[in-house]
Amino acid sequence: MLLLFRWLLRLTIGLIILTVLGILAVWYFAIRSLPDYNASLQVSGISAPVEIVRTTENVPHIFGASDRDVYFALGLAHAQDRLFQMTLLRRAAEGRLSEIYGARAFAADDLVRRMGLYRAAQAQVAAQTPETQEALAAYADGVNAWLAQVNKGAMGRGAPEFFLYPDDFSLWQPADSLAILNLLAAAATDQAKSEVLRARLSIASPQFSGDLVAGDDEPPMPAYARLFPGLRLPQPETDAAQNPSREWDDMLAGFVAPGMGASANAWAAAPRRTAAGGALLANDIQVPLTAPSLWYLARLELRSGGVIGGTIPGIPAVIVGRNPKLAWGITPAHVDDQDLLIEELDPSNPNRYRTPQGWRPMESRKEIIRIRDAQPVTITLRRTENGPVMPLAPLGLEPVLPPGHVAVLQWTGAQPGDTTLSALHGLMKAQGRDDAMKAAALVVAPAVSLTLADSGGVSELLAGALPARNPAHQTAGRMPAPGWVPENRWQGLRPADSAPRIIDPESGIVEATGDAQPGGAFPDNLGHDWGDSQRIKRLSRLMAGRDVHTRESFIAAQLDTVSPAARALLPLTGADLWFTGEPAATGTPERMRQDALALLAEWDGNMSEHLPEPLIYAAWMAELQYRLIRDELGPVVESLTALRPAFIERVFRNTNGASRWCDVVQSAPVEDCATIARQSLDAALLDLSSRYGDDVASWRWGDAHQAIQLHPALGRVPGLRSIFDIQQSTSGGDFTMAKAGILGRGRDAWRNITGAGYRGVYDLADPDSSVFIISTGQSGHPLSRHYDDLAELWRRGEYIGMSLDPELARAGAVGITRLTPSTQ
Repeated sequence: MLLLFRWLLRLTIGLIILTVLGILAVWYFAIRSLPDYNASLQVSGISAPVEIVRTTENVPHIFGASDRDVYFALGLAHAQDRLFQMTLLRRAAEGRLSEIYGARAFAADDLVRRMGLYRAAQAQVAAQTPETQEALAAYADGVNAWLAQVNKGAMGRGAPEFFLYPDDFSLWQPADSLAILNLLAAAATDQAKSEVLRARLSIASPQFSGDLVAGDDEPPMPAYARLFPGLRLPQPETDAAQNPSREWDDMLAGFVAPGMGASANAWAAAPRRTAAGGALLANDIQVPLTAPSLWYLARLELRSGGVIGGTIPGIPAVIVGRNPKLAWGITPAHVDDQDLLIEELDPSNPNRYRTPQGWRPMESRKEIIRIRDAQPVTITLRRTENGPVMPLAPLGLEPVLPPGHVAVLQWTGAQPGDTTLSALHGLMKAQGRDDAMKAAALVVAPAVSLTLADSGGVSELLAGALPARNPAHQTAGRMPAPGWVPENRWQGLRPADSAPRIIDPESGIVEATGDAQPGGAFPDNLGHDWGDSQRIKRLSRLMAGRDVHTRESFIAAQLDTVSPAARALLPLTGADLWFTGEPAATGTPERMRQDALALLAEWDGNMSEHLPEPLIYAAWMAELQYRLIRDELGPVVESLTALRPAFIERVFRNTNGASRWCDVVQSAPVEDCATIARQSLDAALLDLSSRYGDDVASWRWGDAHQAIQLHPALGRVPGLRSIFDIQQSTSGGDFTMAKAGILGRGRDAWRNITGAGYRGVYDLADPDSSVFIISTGQSGHPLSRHYDDLAELWRRGEYIGMSLDPELARAGAVGITRLTPSTQ
């Protein structure tokens, strides 16, 4: 017995020693992948010495003898700090995430392969301007130079993630950068998904679905089923059961995914509207919250002058920011740049499809998707003259696709001649708004609203390709349409000079929130997803509230968390509930309702993380919308996760008889809107009390509205989540200027999943007082102090300086990486 005890003791001690040694080994190799920012490196690919001066916040300021050398150093700096993120973005654009994640990434790879993002990027290299081609090549050389340093110095494979998710370290190519830009363009637009949703609503409620999705001035939507007479549409009984949090996390496998949608704010004030007599511009771009952030701050000293702002690892450009004479901001335009067309297959040969001239064979080719821990899958990529054939699952096509048909995608993106990166380079070098508007003519996808400011004033213009549609289009581009009908096909692109622009408006202010675009009746309109106009109205009110603005007033507007949607809806939905009924006993549902209504009656709509009112409001409106539509729409209701304030307002104002939604169809009585409002509030309070207790006043919005900045690869691994993910309570909501998008359903319905990954405020009266911030830190290495050092500043609404003064950068440097040309 004693001998057995001794051996067990020895084994236990041995296991402890091995575990400690294993941890130390992992720690050692992980630490080795941290770059030395004070290193001197000999590299091939530069013509003269280059300096990468890193400030306290790890923002690189890059100085070189030529633009080519500067882009080389940007590639090296990106790879130093974000190598794993760059490889994930490249894999996502190539359709190769399954090679490291396994089967859960197959659907994403399948969609990207069929969209042809990487094949288009390979053709786009030749379409760029000579200067941009040189920048692409130099950037790739810089990335590869860092890979060589990693291999030469045994630097822990360059990032600790590679120990769990091996990569082949394939050399960076110019097409890789363009493929990532194509991926971002595909992620910025959700028009195809919107078409599918409208079609499903039309099937479920042909008469009334327009209340949910149509603009006030739009004609009624056609009945989708009538587009395919005699054919039965396969409507499932229920939507597939999903874990919403898991589903969202899967979408972030490569940081972004096609069809996510995007939003942003940008506005500018002319010199005469500012206190210091120089133009002001603010820009914040909402992206999925990930660790590290999609954004990376950098300053480049080009021959045309310094430029500083937000970059995205993998792309050799400052995408938003300023130079000494110009500031620019970008917001997604939300134009209708995608159409789904339904192609009929030949019953005798499914490789042929119907055209106006008869049956025609599809183009087809095969590709292999390799899957980690599984057999590879061969897919057949098919294409008609209208576009590539789309898979069913990612766009939710099955309920709207008649048997014997396929859906193809028409899109302005992934075109061989896309010169958007050349446009970004033109913006960086522009010496004023005139130069910037010339550069903007090269933007193809995504279409964006470009906000400009210089010493002379401010401008706003729409940049990007816009499809030309036939006035006789059967659905006006709002829903999928038969592809064999000539009127449903695009008629090319609109003339570049047809896009709207505003130059030096009388008010001295230009504004964009990405929620709406001007336009007339179809086919002259630009889109159908007008969203809700609350944010743009809030911004206009904030701008009109002062005769002159300062940097601080712009920052205050950027961080504004007052919800105009709450201010608009609560007086309507609570009109018959405020201060009614006798005082109720403590602990009863009636007393809880009275306490909640009393709080809401005094609330100003501020979605502060420290208040209970935002949580009560959000839960009430979500439950109210669900109860209004669930009986009419059936399973489609599960797809309507976002709050639609304009719809609720129509219902409670009874616009065009919209109060009919308040009646529960299946019940004998005719319910009115006050009854539904009260029942919804009671249900919401019951749910909240089960989570947070019965004391309404003790609830906090921040307890539910948690921003989980997820590491796409390791944030899902038990035991590593707390190391790699960054979790914070946040203020704001879907309709505040400081937009903080929520998941919308499931147990974590109010989880904050999107936010301003980048904020910048540029003051051209004193350019070096301009400020910016990103949502995490500059480094993607979780053991770096720069992994999350900016996250708390971001949460508190604080910023860091944005100076183009070389001496100031050097004076505050925490490291200077010196690159010298290799003598070999």
